[in-house]
Amino acid sequence: MRTRTSTALATLSIILAMAACGEGADKKSGPPGTQGAPSATDAGKAPAGLITAADITLGDIDPAMVDAGRGIYDLKCQACHSLGANRVVGPGWKGITERRRPEWIMNMMLNVDVMLDTDPEAQKQLEECLVRMPNQSLTKTDGRNVLEFMRTL
Repeated sequence: MRTRTSTALATLSIILAMAACGEGADKKSGPPGTQGAPSATDAGKAPAGLITAADITLGDIDPAMVDAGRGIYDLKCQACHSLGANRVVGPGWKGITERRRPEWIMNMMLNVDVMLDTDPEAQKQLEECLVRMPNQSLTKTDGRNVLEFMRTL
């Protein structure tokens, strides 16, 4: 009985992972760092508490932040996100900083529930993957370190 249940759960997991997250994402043109229509965070209508572009300053890549971000990825992100373009449970991270604005990325890491409730692009990702990204309880510093790591991909 236990083997049958384990096999059924494993099979269901594989089917969901393979079928739910196809590579066929709609690519629309827009300003650099975005994909698709402007989101609530792009249009300056961000719900209270979300990070805005004014909250993030990007400069030269900081190797210490990259190392810290890599450690967070290894611990909390790699089970669901690849460093390539392929999907695992969630989308792969290759080129993410070219497809998404820094504030969008930070909000998906730090304010995932608000983003999934209010942001059209986040909702589209949820429809494609069928699995809600869990809140990893990252601090702003953690999120910024992960963003710095993403900039190197």
